[in-house]
Amino acid sequence: MNALHMAQAAYSAPNQISMRTPRATEYALFARVTARLKEAQSAGRQGFPALASALHDNRALWTTLAADVAEPGNALPDALRARLFYLAEFTTHHSRQVLAGRADPGPLIEINTAVMRGLEKAEPVA
Repeated sequence: MNALHMAQAAYSAPNQISMRTPRATEYALFARVTARLKEAQSAGRQGFPALASALHDNRALWTTLAADVAEPGNALPDALRARLFYLAEFTTHHSRQVLAGRADPGPLIEINTAVMRGLEKAEPVA
């Protein structure tokens, strides 16, 4: 994640973020938004306002991630950067479909969960 996003996250939970690594911070952000997506999905039609809010935050997270991996100085391997950028594009498109009632948020939850698993394997979460 970029420095601005990490700073915003730090101000939202100062006691926890200050001791986390960047990967642990990314994991926590994905976990938070994914939990909100799951909760809104399970609420059905009545959960639509919460779903719309969670989708917005999920897209913001993925947009930030896409901007970060697009930076020339990003240290991730090129193939991984390309896959993450593609997933950000998919997330934006699929979120529009969910908001229009033409798709289910399940694939977004699955993608976030897979990213969280990858972050866990890469470095222990504090």
